[in-house]
Amino acid sequence: MAEQTLGRSRDTAQLDPFAAAPPGHSLTEDNSKWPWGKPPKYADPDEAFERSVESITNEKNKQELFKLLMVGVSVEVLVEGMLFQGFRDGYYTPDVGLLLKGPLAIIISDMAEEENIPYRLFENDDTMTEDEMDDETFFRMMQQNNPRMFEYVRENVNAAIRAGNTPQEPNFMNMSREEGEE
Repeated sequence: MAEQTLGRSRDTAQLDPFAAAPPGHSLTEDNSKWPWGKPPKYADPDEAFERSVESITNEKNKQELFKLLMVGVSVEVLVEGMLFQGFRDGYYTPDVGLLLKGPLAIIISDMAEEENIPYRLFENDDTMTEDEMDDETFFRMMQQNNPRMFEYVRENVNAAIRAGNTPQEPNFMNMSREEGEE
């Protein structure tokens, strides 16, 4: 009973879903009290990169980095953590951080290889192949969404087959018209 006195409760959202700050409210407050709310220390990506490389090649940080790589933390996770920390500390903006992602991953991988430290580049082993579209799906979608291109490809494939260039294994090129339609 006391929980609902005067329309208040422990879980106000259950009673009033609008009992929250409106979207954009944070934009009305002064965020300069936070490092990320001030101009970044490094606006130039080259300067931010140099600072980041100096940080990871520092002997103490390098040893910690190698320990993390040896226990199985991926280079991807390490770089993303570094970038988030750099943004949070006000060193650079998120867009500059994203420009640093690839080069920092290469530097860390190179450092690990020089020291013969085993490492994983990506967090997921199938990162480069997950969500790949197979040829059949690709051409079914092309036939549905871009029929002119589908017919162009079909005609070129058929011309190649008539010229004696036949594919060695079954794939989209030797699909019959009935198979390509739904």
